[in-house]
Amino acid sequence: MESKSFERLRRAGDRQTLRLTHYGRKTGRPYEVTIWYLVDADKLYLVTANASRNWVRNVKSRHAISLRIGEEVFNGDVREITDPQERGKVRALMDRKYWFTIPILRLGQFLSAMGIIRDNSTAFEVILSEN
Repeated sequence: MESKSFERLRRAGDRQTLRLTHYGRKTGRPYEVTIWYLVDADKLYLVTANASRNWVRNVKSRHAISLRIGEEVFNGDVREITDPQERGKVRALMDRKYWFTIPILRLGQFLSAMGIIRDNSTAFEVILSEN
């Protein structure tokens, strides 16, 4: 049986972005940012090419988050994805949804493999609370 959170997520539709509320790692103050996201079956992912962004540093420290997609609000926690196979799956989802980024992402992967730049991307799985 599918969770109520994922039923609500499907009703929100497949939009390009969501509003993430994250909490300051030092102050605990709430901050909002608009970011890309991915949904696959019963999993929700947050992705970024720049792990140095404040929202990333904050969610690594304080895992509790809130998401707004359209009129729907979701609460949960994040788990950073470190497993190479799981990251590959998320990368394939990224290619499918945000296909227009493929040339840039492939260039970055090539330059990273050559040792010219460092891969600074990261992804998180969101574990939704039952609201």
